[in-house]
Amino acid sequence: MVHALQFSFPVSGFQTPLKIRRRKFGDFGIVCSSTLSDSPEEGQEIGDAGNNTRGQCPQHVILVEKYNNGTAKRFILDDDIQIQTFLEEQGSKTERVQGSSFSDMQLSWLPIIVKDFILPAGFPGSVSDDYLEYMLLQFPTNVTAWICHTLVTSSLLKAVGVGSFSATTAAASAAASAAAIRWVSKDGIGAVGRLFIGGQFGNLFDDDPKQWRMYADLIGSAGSIFDLSTQLYPAYFLPLASLGNLAKAVARGLKDPSFRVIQNHFAISGNLGEVAAKEEVWEVAAQLLGLALGIMVLTSPVVATSYPVLAFTWMSMRLLHLWLRYQSLSVLRFKSINLKRARILVKSHVLHSIVPGYVDCNRKEKILSWQRFLKPRIVFGVSLEELIGGERPVSKVRTLLKLYSQEKYILVVKQQGTDFEVFVSFKVGATSLSVLRSIWQSYWLQENWCGSDNILVQLEQSLLELEESFGDFTQQLKSSGWDLQKINLKVPKKQSIEEVGAI
Repeated sequence: MVHALQFSFPVSGFQTPLKIRRRKFGDFGIVCSSTLSDSPEEGQEIGDAGNNTRGQCPQHVILVEKYNNGTAKRFILDDDIQIQTFLEEQGSKTERVQGSSFSDMQLSWLPIIVKDFILPAGFPGSVSDDYLEYMLLQFPTNVTAWICHTLVTSSLLKAVGVGSFSATTAAASAAASAAAIRWVSKDGIGAVGRLFIGGQFGNLFDDDPKQWRMYADLIGSAGSIFDLSTQLYPAYFLPLASLGNLAKAVARGLKDPSFRVIQNHFAISGNLGEVAAKEEVWEVAAQLLGLALGIMVLTSPVVATSYPVLAFTWMSMRLLHLWLRYQSLSVLRFKSINLKRARILVKSHVLHSIVPGYVDCNRKEKILSWQRFLKPRIVFGVSLEELIGGERPVSKVRTLLKLYSQEKYILVVKQQGTDFEVFVSFKVGATSLSVLRSIWQSYWLQENWCGSDNILVQLEQSLLELEESFGDFTQQLKSSGWDLQKINLKVPKKQSIEEVGAI
């Protein structure tokens, strides 16, 4: 007999070894047929795949992989011991926190990709209720400010001799306006960099402000090179100055949010405003002193008449500036746990059963290191298909789900030659603590790895060790002064796994 299963979601695509028939019942749905010994009449329709009633096969639904764009992929076990996948387009209904009706009303028409670009992750639940209303009013406020800036720039250029309002010819007046437009365009091209950084990488600064503050200075230094080159190639002033402004705008886009995180770290008494104001005092005093010294250097006959001397002086000062910046960031002592510090803490506990204090750990933290080059290499938030492999053997899925039934993640090891890689998929409800547990298991596996034989046995042993030792690890974190309420280990939101039925 033939067993029929219909999903009442619109379907954008699927892969299955079985014969699939499309039918339309209001919305698009799919009916998948497979041979079962106790199934009902052929063609019987099922409205809800989640109900376990006679004539349905939801008992074979293993899990659902949900994506942040609203779609979901169901993994279903059929009678041939195969795994079928169905990609479903979810409805637009989402749960909203209380007080977010204004947000829903104002932005329901925006595509998801635009919302992700202009709004904080987790909006509206991650911000206060007045956030969107404030930003909608702040936007035209800033527009009017930049219109004024454009007009004032024109007056400033005319004041220093680039045309004037009382020009005797229309050509002279037009030239003055064109110069102002080019100057403002240079600023506009630079602003594109800040727009891109804020929209695309806004979720990075809370995790590692030291790194991004240092990168800001490195990129800003590159931008200054373009500015310095304008004297050599005056005919290319606009493109060189625009590239310089673009690089410096990217640097500012990295600098400002990073330093706000650092300022928040300083304000342990909730006095963020005062800390920011006093920082402004220090910065302005340094600016005045730096300008005075810079003017003295420029008035030197050697610097004023020799471009190579000017370039060498700039390079010397810039290198000194970068070294001092690195030293200043190195003395910061965060009590929060980010990915770099988590790796240092976990490695110490796995190897020596001790946890370093936050002073020692921050001193060991490598500010400029990239996560992808750290060992072991841990890839967070992979899809289920990447995790279990292209063949999708049912026995492997069965074993992994049972093995990680008490965890909010699924972790596997993939070793090719000497490369030891850990892939982690997260379940619905995973937290920062789940990420920390997966890191601990990864380091234990790396230190105790016995090759590619008996991988599942080694995974099981690592979970036993995790269960036995993780409590001691967190206890030592508390006693060493770490703030466990500030674990900045974000669970990737690209996709998550939800277990639907038992296997």
